[in-house]
Amino acid sequence: MQLLHATTSPFVRKVMVCAHLTGQAARIEWLASAAHPVNRDPRIAAHNPLAKVPTLILDDGSSLYDSRVICEYLDSLAGGTLFPSAGPARWTALTRQALGDGLLDAALLARYEHTARPAELQWPTWREALLTKVSACLVEIEAVAEELSLDRPTIGEVTIGCGLGYLDFRFPEIDWRAACPRAARWNEAFQSLPALQATRPYDA
Repeated sequence: MQLLHATTSPFVRKVMVCAHLTGQAARIEWLASAAHPVNRDPRIAAHNPLAKVPTLILDDGSSLYDSRVICEYLDSLAGGTLFPSAGPARWTALTRQALGDGLLDAALLARYEHTARPAELQWPTWREALLTKVSACLVEIEAVAEELSLDRPTIGEVTIGCGLGYLDFRFPEIDWRAACPRAARWNEAFQSLPALQATRPYDA
């Protein structure tokens, strides 16, 4: 398997955390790409019409995207437990995945508004609205923090952990720990897991 990636992408990190947790990280070859919110990288577009990472190229040449699909595929290969098969546990895991993805979507758009758009075209009110969504997600994460697992994480914990890690990476000015002490305690332990340590984001 080959993964079109960006070292800074929290959605790529989400995929690689799942790969480590399911014992498949060594099977994945990383392919160079230059994901950008405006400029399409033809290396990605050849396998994904959205030209976004992560994109997973399978051994038969077919492709999977986005992170939600890739993560469930990796989990299915390993017969894992990241995606509970049925019942309330499945809906809880998927809803928490949506919560983490929503935080990431809003945070990424807020960053793009500030860094990718020319200063004269930036819309501060829009960025503030996106950061309000981030804050609302943090309130919900704090509310469920004591239910989040460390020893048997699901895709919900993985995505929330990647979301909180991305805030630390790109938004150090957001002191989310002060308002979310329970989430902060869980996150400190979660980020210390080998799968999270092995996938920490960095600027290439």
